Amino acid sequence: MVFGIQYFSIHDGNGIRTNVFLKGCPLRCIWCHNPEGFDGNATLSFSESKCTGCRACFELCPDVHRMDNGVHHIKRDKCTCCFRCVEACEGQALEQSGQQKTVSEVLEAVRRDRRYYDTSGGGVTLTGGEPMSQPEFTEAILEACKSEGINTALETCGFAEPRLFERILPFVDTFLYDIKETDSDVHKEFTGVDNTLILETLKLLAGFDKKIILRCPIIPGLNDRTDHFKNLARMSTLYSCIEGVEIMPYHTLGISKTARLGTFSQDSYETPSEDIVKSWTNEIVEFGGKVIKY
Repeated sequence: MVFGIQYFSIHDGNGIRTNVFLKGCPLRCIWCHNPEGFDGNATLSFSESKCTGCRACFELCPDVHRMDNGVHHIKRDKCTCCFRCVEACEGQALEQSGQQKTVSEVLEAVRRDRRYYDTSGGGVTLTGGEPMSQPEFTEAILEACKSEGINTALETCGFAEPRLFERILPFVDTFLYDIKETDSDVHKEFTGVDNTLILETLKLLAGFDKKIILRCPIIPGLNDRTDHFKNLARMSTLYSCIEGVEIMPYHTLGISKTARLGTFSQDSYETPSEDIVKSWTNEIVEFGGKVIKY
């Protein structure tokens, strides 16, 4: 189940890359910028600003689509995700988030920019959601790419059974390893799970000397703390195969997405300025850490 394929990405590993977004995630980060990746199934997205009032969806699914006081409401507990309303929507206000794809279909999309990978040192990056929520599909895509000599990167939070990571090790060139929070109790508060398994998986991957980049979302008022930066600095030098910390500054993209999905209301946090991000970087470096800059 794939919810997007993004071409010509330059921020998700080395070189020019094609990002494949897989649905399903065991974490529930309160700031998530890809909430459409939470659910492992296809879901219905609605953009009220695009609605033309054609009422085609009301006729097709009157138990799901309602107009209350001039506002289009969706009874999501009644929706079976048949997506007939998506096909009928004149303004494309209704969209299906997530499509079933085969390994061959994904590989065909990835091959499209092969010439850019070869000249830039790029390749394919599997992300999400959490790709390891679909371990067999993830393994098959990675193996297929490696068989064609395409560089592979996997963005993961590390929250999956160790045996699943051991299976994909031969097919991954770089792990983009998400570290949301270094304090275990706070990690559970922010994501719904503690970080015990995540740290164990990191140790496992390092034991195989795999190339690892620590990707660290920093959200003002939540984890922009000195103790967190100090721990990130320590982690960046914990294993020789870790190239460093990549700071991922908070942005508000997830707020509009959660509104379209009708799942939950996401709080907004301050978007950091370049100077603030630079100060975070400097703090990690001052603690002896390694920071990656693209």
